[in-house]
Amino acid sequence: MPLDDLDRALVHALYLDGRAAFNHVAEVLGTSQQTVARRYRRLRADGVLRVVGMTDARRLGLVEWFVRLRCTPDAALKVANALARREDTRWVQLTSGGTEIVCVIRSAQAPDSLLLRELPRTPRVVAVSAHCLLRTFVGGPVGWDGCAAALAPEQVERLTPEPPDPAAEPVADVAADEPLLALLRHDARTSYADLAAATGWAEATVRRRIRQLRRAGVLYWDIDMASVHLGYTVQAVLWLSVRPARLVEVAESLAGQPEVAFVAATTGSSNLVATVLCRDVEALYTYLTERVGRLDAIDRLESAPIIHTVKRAATS
Repeated sequence: MPLDDLDRALVHALYLDGRAAFNHVAEVLGTSQQTVARRYRRLRADGVLRVVGMTDARRLGLVEWFVRLRCTPDAALKVANALARREDTRWVQLTSGGTEIVCVIRSAQAPDSLLLRELPRTPRVVAVSAHCLLRTFVGGPVGWDGCAAALAPEQVERLTPEPPDPAAEPVADVAADEPLLALLRHDARTSYADLAAATGWAEATVRRRIRQLRRAGVLYWDIDMASVHLGYTVQAVLWLSVRPARLVEVAESLAGQPEVAFVAATTGSSNLVATVLCRDVEALYTYLTERVGRLDAIDRLESAPIIHTVKRAATS
């Protein structure tokens, strides 16, 4: 469905703060609370967007791995669907040719053997490689609003919440919060009253726990939304080999480009991985040749259009 300027402004506002009160959003956008609430309900009901509550793997003592699986064409979708059903996977996608799957998985250890044990038993999975995400420069808990950008800097400032406090006490017993976190993964805008009713906790307890998790950086808000709704019909994953002395320079340059939704340093022969969004194939060509191509510290670039997203930020 096409989004108008107000829809885009609302999406941008929710990228900044997924649980921002509608009266505050309306004030910043210069419209009524009823209009903002009505627009959100329509976008949510039509399956255009969902605000989800996600946890930062590092704060939970976990490591995130960027996993590449090569399959025979007849098996790729079956394997991708099996990966999507796993609670520890995010962003399960098929790349061009339909023979490679890329996904992010959380694990305390390298997931290669674990994946091979739990995936459908088939010889059609011909290769698996896992690359540890060493540092995320944009995406996940490092906020991105890139292609949704519709607000003026002053509006962005008014809607941006306080960042996590590095000095905050570590949150104890996060495992006990799983009933609450599961509800937030499904819909982070669920009211405090409904969260309390579903968990059996007091509403004050729910409010206090969310505040603690947010302040400690364990919990963050994300948007589950297909980029096509913002007019970006081409999505691609890039693997880049960058001279180590200039790795941070290149990563930060990429992170500042609105087309880049995700960029992270990884282990492996390619030490940066990125996901980019472009309006069409011609725009992707221009981006690769005129933006990425001018970064002279990149020694090698591999790119592949993403042809199907099986799972986005949260559980399907």
